[in-house]
Amino acid sequence: MGVAEIFVAGVGLYALIGLGVALGFVTIGILHAMPQAGPVTWGARVLLLPGAAVLWPLVLRRWLAGGAHP
Repeated sequence: MGVAEIFVAGVGLYALIGLGVALGFVTIGILHAMPQAGPVTWGARVLLLPGAAVLWPLVLRRWLAGGAHP
């Protein structure tokens, strides 16, 4: 397995994990991470999905902290 194949596999794994975390976050986790935000529309959730997928380590940390400021 070459370096390029390992890199592509790593990016694919990062994207797969990111998509899973992002879908969970925008469906159930957003109100837990940001309780002061109030109701969040589905349009806003769709707009948050790509950013949450790319930044999934930060999103997951904030979600698990329960909205506490780091």
